[in-house]
Amino acid sequence: MTARSQLRGDELVASRHLPAEPDRVWVAFTSPAGIAAFWGGSHAVVPPESVVVDLRPGGEFALDTRAPDGATRRLRFVYVRVTAPHELVFDEPLTGLRTTVSLHPAGGGTELTVHQRRLPAELRTTQAADGLASILDALAAHLQQPDAPTGRSTS
Repeated sequence: MTARSQLRGDELVASRHLPAEPDRVWVAFTSPAGIAAFWGGSHAVVPPESVVVDLRPGGEFALDTRAPDGATRRLRFVYVRVTAPHELVFDEPLTGLRTTVSLHPAGGGTELTVHQRRLPAELRTTQAADGLASILDALAAHLQQPDAPTGRSTS
């Protein structure tokens, strides 16, 4: 199964069933190693050392994306709401873009929905919708790896 995305005006919604329980998906979305493993989707690489996570309301979440041509872009977000392991809400301060990540147990895994509101004009494109879908597909692939973080203590 692949991610589904829909662009409606200044909103973009993408969803995908993931082959892991919500706790594992949460770890992937909130740990530097997890974020680096999937965030670039099929269109960019995220250097693990570039990822910063201060997981609390008002805390920063930032990362670099490196395109195939070598161009690097810093993305920075501020957490608004952190409700483990069900919901993350974060804003992009420069544009006002708000992203809500919702996790719900479903069918032996997790139904993940990413809802972006107040999209800037340059992100109201099919390319942006496809890019978000590819990130969710990369997350699914990451979660199928045997060395993907589980969110459980190994001690």
